[in-house]
Amino acid sequence: MIEFESVGKSYGSLKALDGAELRIPEGSVYGIIGPNGAGKTTAMSIMAGLLKRDTGKVRVAGEDPQRDSKAVRAAVGYMPDFFGVYDGLTAAEYLLFFAATQSVRAQARKAVVADLLALVDLEDKADDDVNGLSRGMKQRLSLARALVHDPSVLILDEPASGLDPRARVHLRELVAELNRMGRTIVISSHILSELEGMCSHLAVIDHGKVVVEGTVDELRNDAVGHRTVRVRVHETAVEAAERWLRDQPEVGSVAVERDVCDFKFAGDDAVGAELLRRAIGADIPVLEWTFQGQSLENIFMSLTVGAEGEQP
Repeated sequence: MIEFESVGKSYGSLKALDGAELRIPEGSVYGIIGPNGAGKTTAMSIMAGLLKRDTGKVRVAGEDPQRDSKAVRAAVGYMPDFFGVYDGLTAAEYLLFFAATQSVRAQARKAVVADLLALVDLEDKADDDVNGLSRGMKQRLSLARALVHDPSVLILDEPASGLDPRARVHLRELVAELNRMGRTIVISSHILSELEGMCSHLAVIDHGKVVVEGTVDELRNDAVGHRTVRVRVHETAVEAAERWLRDQPEVGSVAVERDVCDFKFAGDDAVGAELLRRAIGADIPVLEWTFQGQSLENIFMSLTVGAEGEQP
């Protein structure tokens, strides 16, 4: 479990985090989305024990990163949003170097590196210079670096940035595999479709505040207050169906196109089922009744106003 309680962080007069609240369940794949400058990297750096907060409380794997950064860094693997420059190092040497910095036993390092290169599908690149690797390969190598000390929590800052579609698919598969191994994974991104396919939970952050958080389904269904329901009726009953829908208290705006009525609906599945029962009882010839899940893109756009400038 990772918890933020009223966390604040400022850089001079600029508030990077402003009373941020987060609850990241153990074993989840938790996405943090927000526009550039929203405060994502600041939040993740605080989680990883790399940056001190100004106010509030933080718990990561049962510890306060500010009071016991050593314990938190042992529990956390952090993948930054930049790879860095490592002239003259091969992929294997790169991992061996970071294994040493993480106090992996000397006699175990070569085996650990071999296992990690296999995990990220870079065995055949072990002796290649890291600066000659593709962007996708560097991202996978950076992920392997975050795993050298076998952490229970992975924090990945914009891991899909700049990747081609094939590399993104590979990354998504890797994240799923690592989660199946029991790791809690926190991912930041503004590539919304990637998080939708990867994450079990999401938080939307904007101007340093967590606007909303929950499971993916909860955000789709509840965050904006309304879902869309699509009703297809017999072509002879379209006008009658539209009139009936507009009279129902649970129904918001109604849009009609040919034999389809799309309407905004405030309520849970049980209320939706009752509404369908009433429609049938009112002799509306329903041919299709489908709840349309909200896309993350729509949720993101409705909950954020964007950032005027860049902030960490």
